[in-house]
Amino acid sequence: MPDYAALVDQLLKTVSLEELSPDVFEGQSHDYVGQRIFGGQVLAQALMAAAKTLEEDKPCHSFHSYFLRGGDIARPVEYQVRRLRDGRTLSARQVTAVQYKDDSEGNVTEQVIFSMIASFSDAESGLEYQEDMPVYPPPDDLLAEQELKEEYVGNIPEALQARFMRRRHVEIKPVKPRDPIHPEPMKPKQANWLRIQQLGEQPIAIQQALLAFASDFYLVGTGLMPHGISFMTKGLQAASIDHSMHFHRSFDINNWLLYDMWCDTTSSAKGLNHGQFWQDGKLVATVQQEGLMRLRR
Repeated sequence: MPDYAALVDQLLKTVSLEELSPDVFEGQSHDYVGQRIFGGQVLAQALMAAAKTLEEDKPCHSFHSYFLRGGDIARPVEYQVRRLRDGRTLSARQVTAVQYKDDSEGNVTEQVIFSMIASFSDAESGLEYQEDMPVYPPPDDLLAEQELKEEYVGNIPEALQARFMRRRHVEIKPVKPRDPIHPEPMKPKQANWLRIQQLGEQPIAIQQALLAFASDFYLVGTGLMPHGISFMTKGLQAASIDHSMHFHRSFDINNWLLYDMWCDTTSSAKGLNHGQFWQDGKLVATVQQEGLMRLRR
């Protein structure tokens, strides 16, 4: 198993894009969750591609995106950026992510796998308000996700144990762990503490891209909770459909952030999930995602 420094280095390489031509960038894929590209990877790379076209550094204040097809980790992803607007305060970018594949006749075809519109704005003073940060046990009182896996690995089929035990690039501590093998129906609300240690000082664009990356862990599973199923339930097809994020205040992903998540409703084989990131009492980002959750017995 690679040490954590190697995992962080790999994560930074994931968000380091190569410029192919003006406003066109290429990102390499990594096996974060399997043979399909992890949605968080595409979110992070698309946000980095948009940020690279800004004439001056501005933090992103919001993005809205759609996952259109599953991506193939064996192929790089090309990010095509369109400059929609550059005003005195706001800058808007449209990002289209494509992969090129060979069809049965040997012809190269373009497949759009993802689309995003992101808006960037300089920080400025103004009216300030937020709710109070939710109260949960602190991370020092909780077991890390990797330690929890040790408790469940004996119930995992032997062929899947190595993948189940792989260490994540993001350190996660669930507030109230849920048994992935025998999940009980419960209120669709959960919270995790998370951080990426050893990252060091990074530009705001990388910090925001990595928070977007981390925001795709656990969120879609919130809608599964009232039904007593998990990602390991046989016959479940689950995937992210869309993902939006608003950045409110500065943060440092080297340090613990609280990710508070809940689901309002599930219907028509979809669940609408929400999340908030908190750090040091400040609400730093808000997330919303609709996920596919189709169960075939």
